[in-house]
Amino acid sequence: MHLRLTILSGTANSALAAAVAAVLGTTPRQRDITRFPDGELGISIHESLRGDDVYLIQPASPPVNEHLTELLLLADACRRDGAARITAVMPYVGYARQDRRSGRSALGGRLLADLLAAAGVDAVIAVDAHTPAIEGFFAAPLDHLSAVPLLAEHVRPELPRDSVIVAPDLGAAKIAERYSRILDVPVAFVHKKRITATKVAVHQVTGDVAGRAPLIVDDMISTGATIEAAANAVLQAGARPAITVAATHALLVGQAVEWLRGLGLQRLVVTDSVALPAGLPLPLEVVRLDQLLAEAVARLHGTPSPGAVPMPV
Repeated sequence: MHLRLTILSGTANSALAAAVAAVLGTTPRQRDITRFPDGELGISIHESLRGDDVYLIQPASPPVNEHLTELLLLADACRRDGAARITAVMPYVGYARQDRRSGRSALGGRLLADLLAAAGVDAVIAVDAHTPAIEGFFAAPLDHLSAVPLLAEHVRPELPRDSVIVAPDLGAAKIAERYSRILDVPVAFVHKKRITATKVAVHQVTGDVAGRAPLIVDDMISTGATIEAAANAVLQAGARPAITVAATHALLVGQAVEWLRGLGLQRLVVTDSVALPAGLPLPLEVVRLDQLLAEAVARLHGTPSPGAVPMPV
């Protein structure tokens, strides 16, 4: 028996959920999300999901805890209503940075996996999780997609011939190497040390950046401190001030917009994994993920999606 495809979303990125549903030839199901005076959330779904194949589209983006709680309550509501299978589509996975213990710290990545399983989630779709190794925390299948091919092809037409890919820290080295292979551009690496959550110090730049136009790449931009430190480091090393930044997730918290604006970027290329406010004073270019996510959903559901294109590899 073929299961009915159902798309649901929380409030984190309802526009992306609607776009994915449109590619799949459907619309998101109706739900109510109630916020009580004491801060509690309540979830109710308008129609029966019994026997459905449900895809919950909800990035765990800021405010992370509220959006994650919405996702958990949505999953629980679907499970209690008799959904046959529940897949959490998390374009941005919060807590992925907490993948290992240091001293007596909590292991947030493992706890996230356990909470999703307890809520009834049977599978997860993620895009460029901060630490790919987080998949090991999940007993359920985790499909880890990447937006790097989409971002690389987007920047290619206007990429100067003298460009250099810059990894702003060693954690971004593998992402930088993927951009390098796709674009056939050399790579440089910035060696940094994080001082606080919003302050980093750069030790050195490895690779030839003098006279080149830097393309700084990362999986996410949170406060912008890492990008700012990397940009200043390559400029001091002789790079041209024609800086492009490409990242999958634009969280843009704290002073991120102010710091990025101060760098005088030529281009800031991100995806719509996280809902972005309108009118940001940045040279922003947004690459859409609806086709990528729709193709992943269609493959898991077992039917081709109308209008979907093959997934980048």
